[in-house]
Amino acid sequence: MNRVFVKICGITNPDDALASIEAGAQALGFVFYAPSPRCVTPEQLAPWIGQVPSDIWKVGVFVNESPASVEAVVDMLGLDVVQLHGDEQPGELPRALRIWKAARVGPDFDVVRLAGYAVEGFLLDGPGQGRPFDWSLAKAPGKVILAGGLDAGNVRRAIDAVKPWGVDACSLLESAPGRKDHRKVASFIEEALRL
Repeated sequence: MNRVFVKICGITNPDDALASIEAGAQALGFVFYAPSPRCVTPEQLAPWIGQVPSDIWKVGVFVNESPASVEAVVDMLGLDVVQLHGDEQPGELPRALRIWKAARVGPDFDVVRLAGYAVEGFLLDGPGQGRPFDWSLAKAPGKVILAGGLDAGNVRRAIDAVKPWGVDACSLLESAPGRKDHRKVASFIEEALRL
């Protein structure tokens, strides 16, 4: 059985990044969306993001930014993946980058809408506020990264149900918005990687 990869999202500081890596995370998410309590700026990350080992994927999370803006941040910080949460249409994606297109999954979710996106993977997210969605709806025309309401208590069931390429967690692993609880992070990753 292949293991999933684990992404810890909403990283705002080097201590949380290091703790996530030490616990076994393969990817770290950095949110470049001003309304988010987990938002960071490229200038805040620049002094320390270079300390992240090269085998850990650095994922930039963007909402309705222009391709040029996204590409500029990627170049400045050496990001590995771009995760797009906005209304980007298939023809409006940044060029020559690894892209994950995010989609919120609810009762009106239509997987056909994802068919035109030439991306590496689809991040399927819940309704927000740390709530999961009905995992039976987790379908996409490619690799699935499962997100939304995941923690140590349910991630194994989610993986067994969906068999995703990767899993992503954020708010349920925090002690405060933008600050990770390192014990929760370690427990989540241990459960996700347990065979």
